[in-house]
Amino acid sequence: MKTGSSKKETTRLSEALALGKRSFMFAALFSLASNLLYLALPIYTNQIYSRVLTSHSGATLMVLTVGVAIVFMVSNLLDHFRAQVLIHFGVAFDRKLASHTFAALFDLVVRRKGGSHAQALRDLDTVRTIVSGNAVGVLLDVPWIPVFLGILFVIDPWIGLLTFVGGLILLLLAFLQDRATHTALKSQSQASIRSYSFTDAALRNAEIVRALGMLPSLGASWAHFRQIALQMGIVASERGSFYGSAIRFVRMLIQVLVIGLGAYLIIVGNIAPGLLFANMILSARALAPIDRIMGSWKALFEGREAYRRLEDVLGQYEAPVPATQLPTPTGRITFENVSFAPQGAPSLVLVGLNLRIQPGEMVGIIGPSGAGKSTMLRLMCGVWKPNSGTVRLDGADVYSWDRADFGRHVAYQPQDTELFAGTVRNNICRFLLDADDADIVSAAKAAGAHDLILRLPKGYETDLGESGVTLSAGQRQRVGLARTLYGDPKVVILDEPNANLDAEGESALLKALEGIKARGGTVVMVSHKPSIFAGADKLLVLRNGQINKYGPREEVLKALQGDQRPALPEIKS
Repeated sequence: MKTGSSKKETTRLSEALALGKRSFMFAALFSLASNLLYLALPIYTNQIYSRVLTSHSGATLMVLTVGVAIVFMVSNLLDHFRAQVLIHFGVAFDRKLASHTFAALFDLVVRRKGGSHAQALRDLDTVRTIVSGNAVGVLLDVPWIPVFLGILFVIDPWIGLLTFVGGLILLLLAFLQDRATHTALKSQSQASIRSYSFTDAALRNAEIVRALGMLPSLGASWAHFRQIALQMGIVASERGSFYGSAIRFVRMLIQVLVIGLGAYLIIVGNIAPGLLFANMILSARALAPIDRIMGSWKALFEGREAYRRLEDVLGQYEAPVPATQLPTPTGRITFENVSFAPQGAPSLVLVGLNLRIQPGEMVGIIGPSGAGKSTMLRLMCGVWKPNSGTVRLDGADVYSWDRADFGRHVAYQPQDTELFAGTVRNNICRFLLDADDADIVSAAKAAGAHDLILRLPKGYETDLGESGVTLSAGQRQRVGLARTLYGDPKVVILDEPNANLDAEGESALLKALEGIKARGGTVVMVSHKPSIFAGADKLLVLRNGQINKYGPREEVLKALQGDQRPALPEIKS
């Protein structure tokens, strides 16, 4: 992770937290009022012992009781308002980071970064819950510990000293608890994340898991991470339980000693009898924030770890710089000394590519498996950024082009056609809310998928389910082609577009390609089925990440006739 990027994104998190300055200020004011009003309880007990029990006045008792009840009602209202302020800050915090985090996840997946990226959204929820929930309320009460201790010292230095020492012991035990459970909790968290990530991956490939009988072996791998999480959880719980018991013992002992010391001070005449329970109440209030922190220790730890993971994810993401909207391109594509290696690759996959595709041309790319054909298409679409060199569309860097604007002009269909949970209509129009029905039907007809869609149970309104499981592979590919052709893009980039098509589907694809050429669109496609290149203007042969041959289709075909290397498809003129 780059240091500069990390600092930049840390600032983004800081900006999100800075949105809460005003909220935290009001929450602190509510805490101030609430804690001041809490002093009514020790004052009430003192008055009961010093005035009511000596005067036997029922009227005084009634007035004091009603007054304290009103005070506590106001105090609880203030606590409610404090909670509401923090909840609304949580919403603002989420709005500031949610879309940025969502975009960062896709960026990391596209760049093949490792890790369980979807965890970042759960981490965002965890951090939001911490900064807008009870944990902040606890922290806002911490500054009042010295205030209540000061009052105890004023009542009697010995009571104040006893509570102060007890608080130090509780803090020491809390520190030791953190040291004892930190490693185990971290290991448990990491193992749980890997377990959930492994489960998600297995469920996404449920069909192949069942078909190949992989469930027992995958279950064993899942159980391994699950077992680690359980074991580390047991270790953390056992150690935490020990220190938790010690903390509870010390907490109860402090209360006993405060009462015992208070009774002794009454006997010797240092304090009035009415202050006995007042001291106990003030001491309990002084140590209450420490108690609450101990009770929220695991949640606070998880929040801290979630913040670090979220910071790491955002730190690896470079947000796109707002770009000027460019005019509709003519479709001229150029590669300028482009070299590229995917994340973690030991060597370059593409080396020094220089290429020019003119507007309106149809170019077919062929080559052996692993030559870098699909990688070349991804660079052409701006999915990946070259290690060196530039890919341009009408002179503009495709990677720096505004993605939403770029997607209106350039359409891409990868090898594996993935559809989203939703209707056929939504998938074709890319879930645009203002899509016109005529444009959707036009795209389906251009892809030769209109009649296919009409035969579905609800036509264009048919819900495809997760990943379009209600359709066959060939049907998914044709609906995917309709999505690609939606909006009449100027450039169409296809990776194995006929891999799952039958004769009818391939015929429809060839007609679609003719239609793109007829309206002056540029087509670039990769395929191992040579029939798709019948209408190609040019062919490009890619070997070992370099351009081996490139030129008019007939010239390249003649050159290939004397090439005996078997890795290329046989193409007939």
